[in-house]
Amino acid sequence: MMFKTAFYWLSVPLFSVTFLLTLVACDQTAEVQFIDAAASQFTLDSNLELAETLDIENQVDFDNAKRGLIAKAPINRLKNLRGTEIWNAASYDFVKGDAPDTVNPSLWRQAKLNSIRGLFEVEKGLYQLRGFDLANMTLIKSDNGWIVVDPLTTLETSRVAMDFAEQHLGSINITGVIFTHSHVDHFGGILALLDAQQIADSNIPVIAPVGFIHEAVSENIIAGPAMLRRGSYMYGDPLSNSATGHVDTGLGKQVIFGSSSIVQPTVTIDQPQQKLTVDGIEIEFFNMPGSEAPSELTFYLPQWNAFCGAEIISHVMHNVLTLRGAKVRDALVWSDHIGYIADFIDGKAEADVLFNSHHWPTWGHDEIVTQLHQQQDMYKFTHDQTVRLANIGLTPKEIAERLVLPKSLAGNFHLRGYYGTLSHNSKAVYQYYFGWYNGNPATLNPLPPVESALRYVEFMGGAEALLEKAAVYQAKGDYRWVAEVLNHLVFAEPANTDARAMLAEAYRQMAYQAEAGPWRDIYLSGAYELQGGPNIVRYDAAASKGFLQQVPLEQFMKALSVRLDGEKAEGEVLSINIAFTNPQGDVDSNFVLSIRNSVMHYRNLTQTTTQTTAKSTTADATLTVSKALFVDILVGEAGLTDLIGSDQLSVDGSVLKLVKFFSLLGEPNDAFNIVLP
Repeated sequence: MMFKTAFYWLSVPLFSVTFLLTLVACDQTAEVQFIDAAASQFTLDSNLELAETLDIENQVDFDNAKRGLIAKAPINRLKNLRGTEIWNAASYDFVKGDAPDTVNPSLWRQAKLNSIRGLFEVEKGLYQLRGFDLANMTLIKSDNGWIVVDPLTTLETSRVAMDFAEQHLGSINITGVIFTHSHVDHFGGILALLDAQQIADSNIPVIAPVGFIHEAVSENIIAGPAMLRRGSYMYGDPLSNSATGHVDTGLGKQVIFGSSSIVQPTVTIDQPQQKLTVDGIEIEFFNMPGSEAPSELTFYLPQWNAFCGAEIISHVMHNVLTLRGAKVRDALVWSDHIGYIADFIDGKAEADVLFNSHHWPTWGHDEIVTQLHQQQDMYKFTHDQTVRLANIGLTPKEIAERLVLPKSLAGNFHLRGYYGTLSHNSKAVYQYYFGWYNGNPATLNPLPPVESALRYVEFMGGAEALLEKAAVYQAKGDYRWVAEVLNHLVFAEPANTDARAMLAEAYRQMAYQAEAGPWRDIYLSGAYELQGGPNIVRYDAAASKGFLQQVPLEQFMKALSVRLDGEKAEGEVLSINIAFTNPQGDVDSNFVLSIRNSVMHYRNLTQTTTQTTAKSTTADATLTVSKALFVDILVGEAGLTDLIGSDQLSVDGSVLKLVKFFSLLGEPNDAFNIVLP
């Protein structure tokens, strides 16, 4: 029992929560009961007013989205390793016809476009599988087989998509793989198509941008639990697919939960421009880091006069800062990258196809250049005007309220805020330069939410008076203000069912008006939890085992560091060695972890000495374990109590100190309250 207690942090899989939604399999075991509600007259009027400013009936995007269709995707249902349904295409059958009252008509149009699923011929020998996952998989015919671009998020979706392609294109022998960037929906399904041994035996090039592995595994590993919880709101995790629930992310139908994997690239694109020939196909690569993803490439295929814009280009305004949380992206660098692509294509009169990692292609040289210039200008406008307004004293909220795209841009559907929005992107640009503080002393050190809420409710005359006033504003359709004031009341009195119900209704109306898929899902998820309680989602860490096996050990150590409970560690001074063995049983990595001043430090001794067996002679204990077993323990496939005394794991030194060390690690909470205190 001593060891079981010491390593409880491993019995709750440490990294099951670190790969945010798209890296883990989930089982929504709680029954989802969502309260439907009609759209108010104010919502109807708001949506009608927006529709009148847009050419909603324009069919160009629909024509392009259907162009080259070889076969419609099957109405498939997929399950994860535990038998839980992760994808049901039929659940989106309601997305047809005119927009219902409860969905923004512009978002509805995007949802219908994203529902066009199947195998498409972009050009002869160049194909896309769209609608099998959040992203697209692209197939390029090569001399002796096929080059696969972006093999989707999960093994389940990747395999289904490839099987479908083979039904119509014949047997697909993979001769090359391209990962366009470091987000999991573009590489997670690789092991459904190839494993590392096949890649090595057949000398198959796996091409990725510089920094790919580091960025792929590190973006969410430190702050994973918080990102996971926030992401459940952003992607509408607890919602049903319906006209009063989840409709679309804007970028695609939904995030797929399943088994994700990764393999090491064999070819790195680390130059601004880099030409390669892959199985007879000439490809000109462009390294474009630091915008939509920290590690990203685009490429040109001269044989098809076709350019792949990865996710730097899409048919939406993208996120400068994703609402699930991440580091702010550089809107100016993003704009510059798009400008570079535009100049490249503008200089090649023969270039007449633009295809990307999401959505549908654009055909026609002039049409492509126009689209690229508009996207370039959208991101630069957001950047420049935010900074301009900040430099005359406006704060983030004021900037977001004031900024509107110029009319020459605003009417273009590929610039609409279906995923990112001008509102939260402008706040992200402000954050990039100025941080969280807006300069007003009143916002420098405000009271925390509950303490502030109690005082607000008192100042407003108490709960009953506040509710009466809120009802007046609710009746006027002033839902943003109602949400602001009732949030105080709910945080002051979380058991006040009247307050929760009225706030939930305000959120629902704001959701029905939202043009952005994530905004809609966030508001509806908040309403759901106010009236239905938090949705308990259990994550199957074993589904991401293939991914975890590729994670550098340093990343595990960083994740351990942020789990140290500083209060419990007060006054403790401890250190341990962790020696990792290779498949041959030899130690090839050695870390020393120490605690002092309520801080955990780690050192990779293998990097500081030529002796792979080096360890701290002053450490209180040494744990020796293989990385493979370490991952098995992390995902709950092996138990330490069963391994003590075996040749797979050993402990030297003070067992009590080892127990103490790991007892100081806290357990993350990936189901913390958001709309409740």
